[in-house]
Amino acid sequence: MLDSVQEIKRRKQKWIDFYDGRINSVVLINQNCGERPLPYPENKTERIEYALKLYRIYLDSMQYVDDDRIPYIYPYTGTEIFAHAFGCGVHYPVNDMPFALPFIHSSKELAKVKYPDLKNSYVSELFELADKLRSEEPDALLALPDIQSPLDIAALIWNKEDFFTAMYDDPQAVNELIAMTEKFLIEFLDLWFDKYGKDFIAHYPDYYMPYGITLSEDEVGAISPAMFKEFSLDSLNRLSDRYGIIGMHCCANSVHQWANFKLIRNLKLLNIVQPYAICQKAYVYFKDVCAQMHGSGNVEESVIGKKENKNIRAVIQDYAENRDIASEKGKSWRIWEEKFTKN
Repeated sequence: MLDSVQEIKRRKQKWIDFYDGRINSVVLINQNCGERPLPYPENKTERIEYALKLYRIYLDSMQYVDDDRIPYIYPYTGTEIFAHAFGCGVHYPVNDMPFALPFIHSSKELAKVKYPDLKNSYVSELFELADKLRSEEPDALLALPDIQSPLDIAALIWNKEDFFTAMYDDPQAVNELIAMTEKFLIEFLDLWFDKYGKDFIAHYPDYYMPYGITLSEDEVGAISPAMFKEFSLDSLNRLSDRYGIIGMHCCANSVHQWANFKLIRNLKLLNIVQPYAICQKAYVYFKDVCAQMHGSGNVEESVIGKKENKNIRAVIQDYAENRDIASEKGKSWRIWEEKFTKN
């Protein structure tokens, strides 16, 4: 019988070795954990039950799946949580994730935006949820909720059509709002890490971080490289400097920003969700910059497995419908991983 405590400790160290460049790959086998309840206010009980179920499935799977997943509990949300704290309404569509509705529509309305009281905002419910989950599983690692970048949170608060034009017409107002969202994000993260520890699982995709911060940066797909430098890069670097390292998800068409991504200090993992061909190029482009975990399927044999790309550090992902398939896929990827290491 595998000692789960020691195995989790071993897996955490493997991730650290991966980030530090001592090994080139880790493997995650995703399993069918059933349909996830939507993060609606009326679904709190169901969300807690699902999060605990997910944790216990992956805790048990360490006995039969040879991968590098670290079991965790996930107080998951939609993208609306921080924007709602600043005054945005929230729309709850039928059978889909909730999202924030714009609170302001021009720079003239910026005065309406008040800095939130963390303990008396919607965000405080995340701490209540996390506390309940931790009370059930005191030793479990927590995943961060859906963290958007300061730019992305500002773009939810401010109607996007006007927000993007204001970058030209009133950049001071745009930067003022971004400064507010960055400050609030820091206040939240400081309290979160103080309560639950510095290591965590990223909200998406679910990779382990020994410390630092992870977030989504999607609006950069709609702006120029110069605007990225003016409205996003500094805040990302300040966050990375404050927490030590940073992991970033981007599902936008961001090829025009890739050179800027290389300017993000202490970028440890980059997740780009784009078509297969773009992910192939990303693995090569960022091979000397950071670890990578891209969407649109694995590109192991076509890119990662080539000797000329030996510097690529990749999270290998696969999916299994049941435990038997998960076990076989874990074995298969270990064989591939050994071959990859030898290359």
